[in-house]
Amino acid sequence: MKILCLGGGPAGLYFAISMKLRDPAHEVTVLERNRAADTFGWGVVLSDDALDRMARNDPQSTAAIRDHFAYWDDIAVVRGADRVVSGGHGFAGIGRRQLLVLLQDRARELGVEMRFETEFRKAEDYRKDYDLVVACDGINSVVRREYEGVFRPDIDVRRCKFVWLGTQQKFDDAFTFIFERTEHGWVWAHCYQFDADTATFIVECTPETWQAWGFEDMTKEETVETCRKIFERHLGGHALMSNAAHLRGSAVWMQFPRVICERWYHENVVLMGDAAATGHFSIGSGSRLAFDSAIALADYLHSEPTLEAAFRRYQEERRIEVLRLQSAARNSLEWFEEVERYLDMPPLRFAYSLLTRSQRISHENLRLRDPAFVRACEDWFQAEAGGTPGRAPMFAPFRLRGMEVPNRVVVSPMAQYRAKGGCPTDWHLVHYAERAKGGAGLVYTEMTCVSPEGRITPGCPGLYAPEHEAAWARIVDFVHAETGAKIACQIGHSGRKGSTQLGWERIDAPLAEGNWETLGPSPLGWATNPPPRAMSRADMDRVTAEFVAATEMAARAGFDMVELHAAHGYLVSSFLTPVSNRRTDAYGGSLENRLRWPLEVFAAMRAAWPADRPMSVRISANDWVGEDGVTPAEAVAIAQAFAGAGADVIDVSAGQTTPEARPVYGRMFQTPFSDRIRNEAGLATMAVGNITEFDQVNGILMAGRADLVCLARPHLADPYWTLHAAVAQGDRGAAWPLPYLAGRDQAYRLAEKQAEAIRA
Repeated sequence: MKILCLGGGPAGLYFAISMKLRDPAHEVTVLERNRAADTFGWGVVLSDDALDRMARNDPQSTAAIRDHFAYWDDIAVVRGADRVVSGGHGFAGIGRRQLLVLLQDRARELGVEMRFETEFRKAEDYRKDYDLVVACDGINSVVRREYEGVFRPDIDVRRCKFVWLGTQQKFDDAFTFIFERTEHGWVWAHCYQFDADTATFIVECTPETWQAWGFEDMTKEETVETCRKIFERHLGGHALMSNAAHLRGSAVWMQFPRVICERWYHENVVLMGDAAATGHFSIGSGSRLAFDSAIALADYLHSEPTLEAAFRRYQEERRIEVLRLQSAARNSLEWFEEVERYLDMPPLRFAYSLLTRSQRISHENLRLRDPAFVRACEDWFQAEAGGTPGRAPMFAPFRLRGMEVPNRVVVSPMAQYRAKGGCPTDWHLVHYAERAKGGAGLVYTEMTCVSPEGRITPGCPGLYAPEHEAAWARIVDFVHAETGAKIACQIGHSGRKGSTQLGWERIDAPLAEGNWETLGPSPLGWATNPPPRAMSRADMDRVTAEFVAATEMAARAGFDMVELHAAHGYLVSSFLTPVSNRRTDAYGGSLENRLRWPLEVFAAMRAAWPADRPMSVRISANDWVGEDGVTPAEAVAIAQAFAGAGADVIDVSAGQTTPEARPVYGRMFQTPFSDRIRNEAGLATMAVGNITEFDQVNGILMAGRADLVCLARPHLADPYWTLHAAVAQGDRGAAWPLPYLAGRDQAYRLAEKQAEAIRA
């Protein structure tokens, strides 16, 4: 096969090597516009697993690379006078120029032709003369631009400014993150050794800080000197250096473009490396993506029957892996973009937040790397909470006003559709009692409706009749008498999403018969439901009174907490979001107006609720329709407004406000909204949304992304989720019901035997 690689960076060279290894008869040519020794970066980072895969592909070049590596195991986080170190991370750095020299030597040895200082013609010209043209011409790929209509790249230019520098100051003991508060804002550096004498020193800041420093008008030399002064006390008298000789002034600064192409090949042209997809430098994934893609494409070109089949498999399989890495990289770069919200955290929590920012390193994964660090973090968390040292964060108590929960696990509200005429039944007694017995610190009821017309379905419970109050009191009394859990009542009104069939019938579909009139801020129907009646001022007063009456019933029933349901497109939520609120009076339009009636309802509930008992509000922090709906930024303002009215904790959910929503699902996909509200507004929050494992619960709490963690479906599958999580973690402090102690002891014995078998 006659092959042309457009671009002589790591991707192109390693692909050329990989092809020659599989078949020396391939004619492989690498074209590079720059000179052989030119490079505009400093160091390259590779993890242990990336090196292992390279070693399986080509032991010889990997051995040469390893010989020139600077290894480190620790990550150090330096902020002011604080320095926190975590070990067990297993990375290596090598100079980019040295890496290119080694790959060039190996390619030359295998018979690859390399032509430097050669300008590219159009790929359309090359592909007529070659069987295969590989476009590995970098982040600003001219080939990608040439076939833009085919490849359909999605390029997202991120907000932070960064400059890639070097220094002869030694950072050989740890990959070091340094955060410096300056008169113009925070500036931080990513530092790592890549040979015996030199370290990479990437300086980064927000656009606002960059502008305030006047970097835009500085020469390259002035920029480098200013950065040196900012980090002077960390440089040991050494200078900072730039090797971007071709750049001048503000051009030495960059903004990272996140690139992903919809299609990776066209005819006999294929994209590779940064031309196809980029990985942010904060997780060191760019070089790994290049090497892994080179290996994969070389494999498929020799395993698949046709070029088309090889390209298709390459695109399908590599794109999945790239999206995984890009998801982690997005989490990481967004953490740095918003780092100023975390910089007042205590040192251990700040370091933990940084280490787990990408979600690739979980709480238990970090424990495997550095158990002493995790134990120190956990003990700090327990000390802050007034808990017991040696226990995981999820088992720390938490206080809201006069209510203290024994742990941070919350049974999230989940509709059961088992009520009769709005009255809870024995189903509800067993359902809530089992989950309270199962060890959760706080158990929520499903949305409990303030009127018959406020129900979602005929099977939804309410608090609008004396028999409802008595039935709920029976449940609350059992929870208090037999368990250590607290119980909260979520109070709401279905609004335009009411008068529908049960959840396991036709969800969001009108009843076959017996429909009732629904209410909303505007006459906009939900899905196939009839439009609601737009509420008058008299309607608002009447429904507010219904919320107050339900709150008073909840207090008499003995609930420990009540929550206003202002999420998921139900009545109060439908006032908050412009996707359903099209009013032109004082209750629509601006956020202030959209908040007006929801705050009236909450204030009336707060006045009716005992002062020593807490209240929460559940909000949808993202309508998933962009700027046309509630955004995460606007959610912060909504949360602050409710907190100002007396809310003690914000229950942060998202979506379900419009059928047009396009949510981005994934593990813990709503936790970032809780994180933002908690750390930007300084409010207590609860996180919810595809949280399934105790590892995730501990990580969310330890990193300060929420104060309580809600789990829904896991509690449907396992009412004793919390007690089983305690067994899995070897925690013996969880309180089991006294009749179940024999089962507890057996569970711990079985867990110990399993652990011994694994160790053996």
